Amino acid sequence: MSSFALAGARIFDGETWFENHVLMVDNGRISAIEAREKVSRELPIRDARGAMIVPGFIDLQVNGGGGVMFDGNCGVDGLREICRAHARFGTTGLLPTLITDTREATAVSVAAGLEAARSGMPGFLGLHLEGPHLSIERKGAHDPALIRPMEDEDLAALIEARKGLPSLMVTLAPESATVDQVRALVDGGVKVSLGHTNTTCKTALAYAEAGASLVTHLFNAMSPLTHREPGVVGAALQSGQLWVGMIADGVHVDPVAIGVALRAKNGPARLFAVTDAMSTIGTDMTSFTLNGRTIMRENGRLTLADGTLAGADIDMISTVVYLHRTVGLPLEQALRMVSVYPAQAIGLDRSRGGLTAGKEADFVVLDDDLGVVSTWIGGEVAHSIL
Repeated sequence: MSSFALAGARIFDGETWFENHVLMVDNGRISAIEAREKVSRELPIRDARGAMIVPGFIDLQVNGGGGVMFDGNCGVDGLREICRAHARFGTTGLLPTLITDTREATAVSVAAGLEAARSGMPGFLGLHLEGPHLSIERKGAHDPALIRPMEDEDLAALIEARKGLPSLMVTLAPESATVDQVRALVDGGVKVSLGHTNTTCKTALAYAEAGASLVTHLFNAMSPLTHREPGVVGAALQSGQLWVGMIADGVHVDPVAIGVALRAKNGPARLFAVTDAMSTIGTDMTSFTLNGRTIMRENGRLTLADGTLAGADIDMISTVVYLHRTVGLPLEQALRMVSVYPAQAIGLDRSRGGLTAGKEADFVVLDDDLGVVSTWIGGEVAHSIL
């Protein structure tokens, strides 16, 4: 790996904008953001050829991309294609997400993730297992025939898998997993997210006290906030220790609800954006298959035959644009929701999620219209339109 300086664009490090500065990269990591005139003449200076350099996007819920679904047939090559597909849209790190499947398919998928981790696959940050320990009542597009309670064998397998992964996130429902199981998972280094559940606010908060630290796709597939029973939505906004993912695509959550949630969220944990993207990203596919069922793609929506939403058809740069231009967030806040906050949510913020010294050189060059010019992972170009 080489050392160089990237110049010619405004730089956002995750907190502050820098004008007339360069981004210093040394052997795949950020070394500094320096004033242009202070850079040594011996150091190669590259032209960013864009308007902005911003932290690479981190997506904690990616079901597929590039025509590939993360399932028992995906394999390591499929994971590599998913990472490549999302790099086109500024994503420098992601958690491939397995939707509820059989125990056998789950084991095969985890094995592929372990191999991806061993190989140091660019863009691969670990796995997100969304199910099968969910609520039938709030199943969404998950196959109810595959949903089941967590057993000792499942618990042991998850803790063992975490040992070989940079991060492992598990979405579960209190209806299908006990408080003691959550404690054991957390003690084993697993990030537990509450989702696909119809549980009460009180129970959700009890699971947070046991160590659950995230909530999966706020508002969708969970008990809503009402005036007598605040539900999981209420717990997510009330608890300062629950990091909360949200699909900002104009389909899953109304922009008014996004704004209300952002204003209501207690910290220090925050709301962050996920795509919940399916295999359609980066393709012209009009349909695909999930657990033997056909999912139709039309006008930015992915649905089962009965109209049930089945994942999302959005990428990360489109999410940034939506949050900024439709929801009305400052660009800085939208950028933090796809970089700084998700890194913090899974404990990878020491190495990713911003452009400060010592972190991985994962960044995106954007043009004036928020289009992706190039995506860099570990100081290497992963995608460029030039």
